[in-house]
Amino acid sequence: DSIRNDLIFLLDCESGNENKIQHEKGEYTGFSIDQEGNRVAFIADRDTTEAHARPLELFYWSESDNETKVLVNRDSEMITEGWQLSSEYTPIFSEDNRRIFFGIAPVPFEEDSTILEEEKVEVEIWNYKDGLLYTQQESRLSREKKRSYPVAYSEETKKFAVLGDQNTPEVMLSPKTKGDLTISYTELPYQQYISSLGYAFKDVFITNLNTGNKKQIGTKIHGSPRMSPGHQYAYWYSRPDTSWMCYHVNDHLTKRVTTNGFYDELNDRPMDPRSSGMLGWTSDDKYLLVYDQYDLWKVDPVGIQEPINLTRGRQSKLRYRHIRLDREIEHYPGDTTILLKVFDEKDKSSGYVFLNLETHFMRPLSKGPYSYTTNITKAKNSDEIIYTRASFKEFPDLILSDTKFSSSKKISNANPQQADYGWGSIELINWQNSKGEKVEGLLVKPPGFDPSKKYPLIVNFYERNSQGLHRHRAPYPHRSTINYAYYSNRGYVIFNPDIKYDIGYPGKSCYEAVMTGVDAVLEMGVVDKSRMALQGHSWGGYQIAHLLTKTNRFKCAEAGAPVVNMVSAYGGIRWRTGMSRMFQYEKTQSRLGATLWERPDLYLENSPIFNIDKVETPVLILHNDKDGAVPWYQGIEYFVALRRLGKPAWLLNYNDEPHWPVKRHNRLDFNKRLSQFFDHFLMDAPLPEWMDKGIPVIEKGFNDGMKTGK
Repeated sequence: DSIRNDLIFLLDCESGNENKIQHEKGEYTGFSIDQEGNRVAFIADRDTTEAHARPLELFYWSESDNETKVLVNRDSEMITEGWQLSSEYTPIFSEDNRRIFFGIAPVPFEEDSTILEEEKVEVEIWNYKDGLLYTQQESRLSREKKRSYPVAYSEETKKFAVLGDQNTPEVMLSPKTKGDLTISYTELPYQQYISSLGYAFKDVFITNLNTGNKKQIGTKIHGSPRMSPGHQYAYWYSRPDTSWMCYHVNDHLTKRVTTNGFYDELNDRPMDPRSSGMLGWTSDDKYLLVYDQYDLWKVDPVGIQEPINLTRGRQSKLRYRHIRLDREIEHYPGDTTILLKVFDEKDKSSGYVFLNLETHFMRPLSKGPYSYTTNITKAKNSDEIIYTRASFKEFPDLILSDTKFSSSKKISNANPQQADYGWGSIELINWQNSKGEKVEGLLVKPPGFDPSKKYPLIVNFYERNSQGLHRHRAPYPHRSTINYAYYSNRGYVIFNPDIKYDIGYPGKSCYEAVMTGVDAVLEMGVVDKSRMALQGHSWGGYQIAHLLTKTNRFKCAEAGAPVVNMVSAYGGIRWRTGMSRMFQYEKTQSRLGATLWERPDLYLENSPIFNIDKVETPVLILHNDKDGAVPWYQGIEYFVALRRLGKPAWLLNYNDEPHWPVKRHNRLDFNKRLSQFFDHFLMDAPLPEWMDKGIPVIEKGFNDGMKTGK
């Protein structure tokens, strides 16, 4: 009511004691308590007027003086004209108890109340000089309205340091921020690159937390610099150099500390490859621990000593990656022993090993034809752990063990109903393509598989999936793909080939992998070649649309969210982010490697729309009208072209759903229709009404059309 006062108190959960720290009417937000519970900060609005610029205050209470005081208000030195304390930035206490971080922001624009609603002009102005496309600005609007610029308050000096501003808006801060330095950066000069590259470069600075002073350490960096735990180095992986870089804070020098080999060697996109990842640092910033495709290495950040290979897995095709048991650890003692997951690329098995960082001695702990988890939970005060392992047939139940894996005990039985159902099997197969290259894929067989029978085949693929050989696939209504357990149980064989791509020719690359792979499966003599289908979504949907213009060997196909016209899609927008789609064709997944004007022939060759007249395969298309990744008019172009040419086609559009159905009832509906579609063409099931006669708009929501004829 109008005379109420607000009460804020601190509750000691052990004693039950309450300590009143504020008793005054106001609006209070952004509460923050330090690690020990000895200090509290929060933001207050005690003004009762309707002023546009709110006179916000930062309140501070400490147990040592048991007093609540105003730390920041509109009269503070860092609150200049046109600025205010930000209510969108929750204050942060650093874990070393040295600082409080809070935010300031410009006073938001005030709407002109003298203009009548019907007189307001609603116009978008797109300017070619804008760093971000107008659509990107819109997608970021909410975030930008909440943008704050951090300020550090030193508990020791009682001084403030403004750390970020509109020229350098990004400052890397968290409760774990220690020492006197942090990284800040700006992408503002390079934002237009996002349209063609998919990212912006960075100008990078080291910012002093005591003074706010910045020292630039890099220009136009393609990477994500961080500070080492001991604050001796700033470090990042430079994608153009495919190398790790270290900037020495004291010497003011940047050195390239690795050469070739520390990047994603499977990258087949026309872009600079990503790093293979990093583990962290050893104590005193002595070594940077990074990965190549297979191994873990110790790298000298000064760049004098040659990198040291700790695991030596490359020759055996064994890939090692660290499993973090202690989430709080910031660096690793040089003589410590760590837990690694090992993945065998030859047979896709996995397991765990111990590695001593000093002696490089490795001790195997557990390994087998399973997918072992990387998410292990360790008890805080003992060596007990909980982990999971899985296979196509084995559900990932919880297993209790110690860190030596000397004894393991399954402690959950979360999927007992599986025993009541037939379960198929999965195997890794390989074959040679027309170039003589080895290609791998997955083959799923039904329960009770009879090698003398001929089974219907569904070919489902995306890019590379063979590494998921031992993944457990429980039955559930997927949003975009077939469920392997469900379809194998119904008597289908499933084939999932890996796709290797040549830059500029994604369509041909897909054709090469799928067709040679299907030939290899047919040679096994277990598939009915007259009952084969294709299924895939998004990039998989595009590849299927392309395949159907080059072959008629498949009885039917489902293509979800497919791009069929790379010319029109190139100029489109990814509506979820507002980004131009150009970067996808020039640099990333579509893999054309050139602009539309440099190589129009590639855009035409890889666009199924120009060869739709050659399609003889019935197609089910899934494309939703709120797709934020692939413009849904691509699905419309596909359907309308097929319809115009008299080709059998159906389009499913789940209204207001994004790139795939998200709501459970829509996922269930899609899976039922998908099953009816395949069952009709591959198992001679009768046509459901929605495929036969269709469902007119007037019956939408009343008649699902799933009834079948006799």
